[in-house]
Amino acid sequence: MSTAPTNTATKAPTSHSAGPAGDPCKVLTGEFRLSFPNLFEPKANDQGQLKYSLTMLFPKTADLSAMKKAASAAGEKKWGTDRTKWPRGYKNPFRDGDEKEYDGYKDHIFVGASSESKPGVVDQAVKPVTDPAKVYAGCYCRATVVAFAYEKNGNKGIAFALHNVQFLKDGAPFGSKRAASDDFAAVEVQAANPNGHDEFGPTNGGEEPPL
Repeated sequence: MSTAPTNTATKAPTSHSAGPAGDPCKVLTGEFRLSFPNLFEPKANDQGQLKYSLTMLFPKTADLSAMKKAASAAGEKKWGTDRTKWPRGYKNPFRDGDEKEYDGYKDHIFVGASSESKPGVVDQAVKPVTDPAKVYAGCYCRATVVAFAYEKNGNKGIAFALHNVQFLKDGAPFGSKRAASDDFAAVEVQAANPNGHDEFGPTNGGEEPPL
């Protein structure tokens, strides 16, 4: 007996708590567009520390409630539940992409995450990805991150530590150049003079006349 075909279409993954009981700071993000990935080799940050890192780009319409809840939990863990006692002007991890001029940032919220430990990177089938070219700036991913609050060298804020990353689907690479075929139109090619001369003298196939 035949059955109706199964609809395999899926929605973009949304964020939700990924932490065990008692760890409200850990979260599985929803789908984001990947920017500035350093997932396979660490890169020195502004303080000279080698870190694995990425920037997550979320549309401003995306539901970031789980990530914001984790960030709040991290702040309460560090500074207490009384928000009036939190540091004034602490750095918020959720930033407006319209303030940047990078590819893909317009109309998005961007959130950074980093770690001194190398993150695990897997594909849609949860198989390890070892080729950096497969997970590039402009593709779509999701990640597990842990929110934490910090006070260091006079800086105070909330940030995300990077744990693992899953590639979800391809996207237009950021910073990619136009194809040569898009920059040029076809031109008419002039047929070579069979005598090996043009009006200015011999072409490559002709001989210079004696003086």
